[in-house]
Amino acid sequence: MSTETTPAAGTDEPVAPTVPRGPVTSASYSITVRLTSDGDPASIGRIATAVGTAGGAVTAIDVVDSRSDGLTVDVTCSAADAAHSEEMVDALRTVPGVTVRKVSDRTFLLHLGGKLEVASKVPLKTRDDLSMAYTPGVARVCLALADHPEDVRRLTIKGNTVAVVTDGSAVLGLGDIGPGAALPVMEGKAALFKRFADIDAWPICLDTQDVDEIVRTVELIAPGFGGINLEDIAAPRCFEIEKRLRDKLDIPVFHDDQHGTAIVALAALKNALRVVDKRLPDVKIVVAGGGAAGTAIVHLLLQAGAGQVLVWDREGILSPDDDRLGPAKRDLAQRTNPGRRRGELPDALDGADVFIGVSAGNVLAVEDLARMNERSIIFPMANPTPEVDPVRAREHATIVASGRSDLPNQINNVLAFPGVFRGLLDARATEISDGMLLAAADALAAVVRDDQLNANYIIPSVFDPEVTTAVAAAVAEQARHEPGATVRVSGIETTPA
Repeated sequence: MSTETTPAAGTDEPVAPTVPRGPVTSASYSITVRLTSDGDPASIGRIATAVGTAGGAVTAIDVVDSRSDGLTVDVTCSAADAAHSEEMVDALRTVPGVTVRKVSDRTFLLHLGGKLEVASKVPLKTRDDLSMAYTPGVARVCLALADHPEDVRRLTIKGNTVAVVTDGSAVLGLGDIGPGAALPVMEGKAALFKRFADIDAWPICLDTQDVDEIVRTVELIAPGFGGINLEDIAAPRCFEIEKRLRDKLDIPVFHDDQHGTAIVALAALKNALRVVDKRLPDVKIVVAGGGAAGTAIVHLLLQAGAGQVLVWDREGILSPDDDRLGPAKRDLAQRTNPGRRRGELPDALDGADVFIGVSAGNVLAVEDLARMNERSIIFPMANPTPEVDPVRAREHATIVASGRSDLPNQINNVLAFPGVFRGLLDARATEISDGMLLAAADALAAVVRDDQLNANYIIPSVFDPEVTTAVAAAVAEQARHEPGATVRVSGIETTPA
């Protein structure tokens, strides 16, 4: 299979051609179809058969109305993609005695009106409530904070609030779709912060891709937040934005597409290596993708003690003597390929133990995995289509993990960022360091106990309640032990003398 790809608009990430859809249905393409049927009792069976024949999965049939001359039912079914949903509806229209009345896309219904709201944490029922929460009582708190600004985190929402900032230039696998179209993703991110770490996060979608404007805007709004989560900003622009904001702000700045991905990938790899009985310093690792995620993964792997790493992108194996490389990729090549090896992705796999993909779908043939060493580890994580079919990859690899929720070993950023920010906020951290990232990865890996660890379970579920607690505790502990990484609190009196 050819590994040639083309860059997505506004990014340096490769994009592969569209491939035929797979057989797996998903709730993200779930629809509810309202039907009326005649009085034939067999009509319900014909409805289910029509959906199944079209390759869909019926998840519910609810009776809305029952009369002597027929039924009105809502049929909920999941599909592989939007086109597949339409095929199922067309199939239902051909069922004798059945009329399609209405089709509702459940995902769009969930997003109606947005996914977030603001609620007061204190009662506002009496004059006393108002006089303390607002004027005149609030003035006392304002004056105290003017004298002791370090206590803003303790007496305001700053201590538990994160800004989720994007310019809409690299949203999921969709590319440069703009800030408005990115808003549903940022809302979802904020909802995950609340669900998994009880953090109040808010989407900030900026209508600019100018680095100076983004940096200055975030700098201006930073007083109201305890941390900044950069999201879906294309490389290499994201590198400069993060660096400049970290230099300017006294709160942690975390680019989740980089560091969240790196934390979870490292944790999964640590446990995978335990299963195959190999050591991180000894294995040869190939990373496909030299953008934001790939760069961060490589950096954290090297910090954790990885000995041999090669990076491949659309230019081929990244080599420091390749004049086509920009500054970011050249630096990555200098850190990973001192021997100046050249070639394409299959060439990089010769004698490799680990493959980590954060590039584009179907850039690798399954047969090329045979070039790797025995007991190999494959992490194809491109979204929404992995670099290589993760199901067929099991023919050649001992362990396979991907970003897909319908397969074992899902590498998902939600395993990292809620706990990371919970720990940073709890410690009143002013920055985030490599030490904190490594602590997060170690803690996440340790959630999988020795008696649980196997080839199909190297990373915990996103719903495991221990995940956020363990990651948060490790990050907070590391932050408190790093000089200058946390803010001191004055201890303003909050109880009467």
